[in-house]
Formats: sequence, structure tokens, C-alpha cells
Amino acid sequence: MNVLMINTSPHENGCTNRALQEVSSVLKQWNIDSEILWIGKGSLHGCTDCGYCFKHGSCVFTDDSVNEAAKKAVKADALVLGSAVHYASAAGAGSAFLDRMFRVASKQMALKPGAAVVSCRRGGASATFDQLNKYFTISQMPVVSSTYWNSVHGNTVEEVEQDLEGLQVMRYLGANLAWLLSCIDAGKDTVKKPVPEKRIATNFIR
Repeated sequence: MNVLMINTSPHENGCTNRALQEVSSVLKQWNIDSEILWIGKGSLHGCTDCGYCFKHGSCVFTDDSVNEAAKKAVKADALVLGSAVHYASAAGAGSAFLDRMFRVASKQMALKPGAAVVSCRRGGASATFDQLNKYFTISQMPVVSSTYWNSVHGNTVEEVEQDLEGLQVMRYLGANLAWLLSCIDAGKDTVKKPVPEKRIATNFIR
């Protein structure tokens, strides 16, 4: 089994990465592979709702690795999204990246466990945590929780190292994710998946 972790922070080896590493260390103990994919710090085009992805299965823009990340997400057994807090929300580039990636991959992500990880200096973590979880809940993905909301606090990696509770939350998250993946793997041949219905899209206009 393998887990894809996406680090949307503009800092590759910053606080968000440190939190993801803590989750990864526990997954390794369960013999579950993981990859931390950093999206970089270049400019990213936002989704324009052009519909290209619905017809072709990929994003029309090629300014970054969104399409490659979507392929990895579909192949992975679970997905962890990590973000720093910018103005009580996910970093702008990360939001643009995830908006586009989920437009491409969302329909293929059903029943894959998902977890959000947030890092902040002081405030805004819960709002960002809520934002990231919405990508999972609209994609029929079970959301994995921990003993507290999945956040670490600190302005540097060294400060995050002092957030002992935050790092413990990450370890519990890793263990809970590993347990759920193990349960899914154990029951995949005996437990039937839900049968999807044809989607009903209701616009609130008469």
C-alpha cells in the first residue's frame, strides 16, 4: 500500500513538511509506503471551469505538475493534503493546485481515505483544516481523524519540534490511517463497495 502526501506550502522543507514526515514515520512502521510531493513555489493558474478536464481527463493548463499529481493520487491508496496557513486559509497556490487536481481526479477518488494536515504560526489552523477536508467530502473519501485537529504550531521547523502535542497528533493520524488502510485491504475481497447511482444535479432555478 502507498500514500500520496501533497505539500502545498511554498517552503519545501518547512513546518508543513515536518508534520507530514511525522505521519510518514508511523506509516513506515506499518510497512506502508508514502511519498511527499511538493508542488513548488512558482505561480499557478487557477481553475477557469472550462470543462476540458471532464472531456479529456486532464487539466488544460500545463504550467505545473497538476496532471501528474492527479495520476499519482488515483494510483495511491490514500491521500494526505498538507498546507501552511495564509490568512486563515490554505496557501493560494495550493488552493489553485488542489482545485484543478480534484476536478481531474475527484470521480476516481471515491472510498480512498483522506487526511488534512495544517501548520500555522498561531491562528487560522481550524479554518484551513476545514477547507482541505471539503476536497475529501465532495469526493466520497472517508476522512481520517486524530486525537485533535491535525495541526502543528510554529514559525520554524525548530519551533514545530517543540510542539510535542502537535507531533503526537500527527503520529496518531498516521496510525489511524494505517489501521484504516489495513482494514480496507483485509476486506476488499469480501466486502462489496457501494453501487453508485446516476448523479442527480439540481440547480435551484425554476
